[in-house]
Amino acid sequence: MKEKVFPGADESTPSLAQYFSWINNTNAGQTESQALANLAFFEWLHDEYGMKLDIYAFDAGAIDGAGFYGSMKSERFKRQFPNGFAAIAEAAARFGCRLGLWGGPDGFGDTEEEAEERIETMVSLCRDHKFMLFKFDAVCGHLRPEKIKYFVRMMEECRKYSPDLILLNHRLELGEGLPHATTSLWEGMEMYTDVHVTNTQPGIHNRVGELSRGLPPNLQRLTEDHGVCISSCVDYWEDSLIQQAFNRGLILAPETYGSPWLMRDDEYPRFARIHNLHRRYRDILVNGLLLPEENYGKDAVSRGDGQTRFLSLRNLSWERKTIEIKLNSDLGLEKAEGFQIRRMHPREKVIGEVKWGDSVSVEMEPFRACLIMITSEKNGEIGFHGVDGEIIRDLPGKDAELLLWALPGTKTQVRVEAEGFSSASLEGSEATDLLSKEGMNVEFEGESLKSGCHRKLSSLKKSDPPRDAESLYEATCFSANNNALELRELQRSGPTKIPAVQKARDEFFGQQEFSTRGISDQNLFDNDSDSFFSVCRRYRDLRVRRGAFRLDFGEEVMLDHLVLYTRDDYNLQPLRNHEATSGWVSADLKTWTQVEGMAEGDLHFNIKVNHPFRYFRMRNCPDRINEVRGFYQGDKLVRNQWRASNLFGRSLDATVAWHAKVTLDEIHEGSYLAIPVFGPHVAESVYAGAKCKNEYLGASRRAPSYPSNAFEGIVQPGQNYTYFIPLDKSFEGKEIDVYLLGRAECASDEITSEVWVTAYPSPHVKKSVLLKRG
Repeated sequence: MKEKVFPGADESTPSLAQYFSWINNTNAGQTESQALANLAFFEWLHDEYGMKLDIYAFDAGAIDGAGFYGSMKSERFKRQFPNGFAAIAEAAARFGCRLGLWGGPDGFGDTEEEAEERIETMVSLCRDHKFMLFKFDAVCGHLRPEKIKYFVRMMEECRKYSPDLILLNHRLELGEGLPHATTSLWEGMEMYTDVHVTNTQPGIHNRVGELSRGLPPNLQRLTEDHGVCISSCVDYWEDSLIQQAFNRGLILAPETYGSPWLMRDDEYPRFARIHNLHRRYRDILVNGLLLPEENYGKDAVSRGDGQTRFLSLRNLSWERKTIEIKLNSDLGLEKAEGFQIRRMHPREKVIGEVKWGDSVSVEMEPFRACLIMITSEKNGEIGFHGVDGEIIRDLPGKDAELLLWALPGTKTQVRVEAEGFSSASLEGSEATDLLSKEGMNVEFEGESLKSGCHRKLSSLKKSDPPRDAESLYEATCFSANNNALELRELQRSGPTKIPAVQKARDEFFGQQEFSTRGISDQNLFDNDSDSFFSVCRRYRDLRVRRGAFRLDFGEEVMLDHLVLYTRDDYNLQPLRNHEATSGWVSADLKTWTQVEGMAEGDLHFNIKVNHPFRYFRMRNCPDRINEVRGFYQGDKLVRNQWRASNLFGRSLDATVAWHAKVTLDEIHEGSYLAIPVFGPHVAESVYAGAKCKNEYLGASRRAPSYPSNAFEGIVQPGQNYTYFIPLDKSFEGKEIDVYLLGRAECASDEITSEVWVTAYPSPHVKKSVLLKRG
């Protein structure tokens, strides 16, 4: 009788935390220096916050690539990894991590010798470097039926050295080799935000589509949901990770990919905390129970044992929602005298002590995940009573760092539940009473909120387009950009003070594939005539309605000669050499003056305008521009603030509009207007904008995202649009006209819109707490 195959894990195997490098590198693959920088980032998370990563997996291009099988003897491999995998495996081992590899299931060639060489290559990874994961993907190639016997032998030999080897099956028919695969790709779906997954309804952020993703059949854990991508639309990444790790709770969890070094410095403690919390309870999180939808909402899951359960819930509506949690066996709990209920996300708080059979109300924030911990046992988790909290650092035997979160103007009794600590300080001052049974009164500075930071302001009423509809459209185009998604997130995160983060960023943005794809407008202003900004046409021409080139000088300038250096006829397309063209300049987005240009190898515009202006646009956009320079009376202009875009439509030609007037009596840091589009609408046929007195407010972000000159996958055309207009204090108390503008194909009476105000991050006041051990 044939021996039963153990495929590295079963349904009861605790989850493994994994990062894999897709989107941090393309099919060109990583290099040794990039991998070492990335591993140093995870080592820093381990040393600083105690976060454990089990697997660091190379995605496409390390040995195998798209459509081909490689070899560690090839010049290509030696160029990328001059020391093989040895130094990288050692770097991972320093913090208890092991490696994984993307590839294909075949590569056995056409002779016995070639088959043996392939088997030895894969076995050596496990024998010499203790690889823990193979991801075999149809992108590389399929397994030929006559080569199945070699595949089976290869997997048997690999698992002699790595019995826990995980094999991910991505879209492959493996025949008799199938029992050796640990997982399959659930729904065949990847999770690159706004590229492979987009919003299925309008919402306040770009990850609503991810948040609404359901569950594998029968809560099967030996499948893969592709993890959480942290390369685009990073806001609310933590909700995606909570759902991935605690709701689906698959064999690979928490699982991330992309470039987590694109987060802000203040987000890394949260990233580590989710990993640490999951790891602490991963042995019991293998037990999942689907909760009644009528009580807990769609796809709510309880995981744990009879004493401790984690409830993963979500709110996919625009309003706050309250649910009643009843302490009984429906949650998977065993009867006990009493239970403590805590909210673990978003932010942490002890909700209360509840008896068996009683209920407790839990409020869920709009378009957010919610994680509830219920336990009848004493546990070592630090708890926050009377206030929300965040654990920054909690390492065994060391002092702990916390944050207390409360809205401005809050005065509340705060108690921190924590064992093994003898004293506490609050904002540097002695505050040991925080650890007492009664706690201590804490005041959070600022004026109390007059209104909620998230609320509906008005419905928009259908109307004729305003006279300045094009100005509103231009304000949005000029406030947004068409750069790579990763560059947008770098702008969001701002500078880092963490050397390991900076090094990982430098390696990512410094790789040749990033610089040679022309996906940054700043290439036009970098004094490098070889760099360029080009129109992405990877799968289709991304220009909306043939596109336009826009240039924002960042301030009003005097300029009489503008040159777009394109070098040759090919780059000029769709323009032609030795032909005239036109552009327009404006100081205020309202009044535009036409200027004449000529294509003569490069594009030259002689601008006979005797007043300063800030904006330039031309109807057609050359495929590729290497440099842009402006001159005034023969002198070059400084270009520090210049920005450009090349994919937005040349005009909107709005025939219909929806309008509302709103006034905000208070505006917080991080506040923005959200204008959803309900009802069927054609991609890129509706745009939002606003006006406050004479100032136009563009919607600088949108869900799904604006067209992007992509590093890897392109942004999907999308529907279910929501436009986001950032706000600052200067608009407080002033009347704002909010518009949704539509082209002729959007005149349908089925389309409606609203305007909401919301904030990210939320406008909480944070106070630091240090707990000292005895």
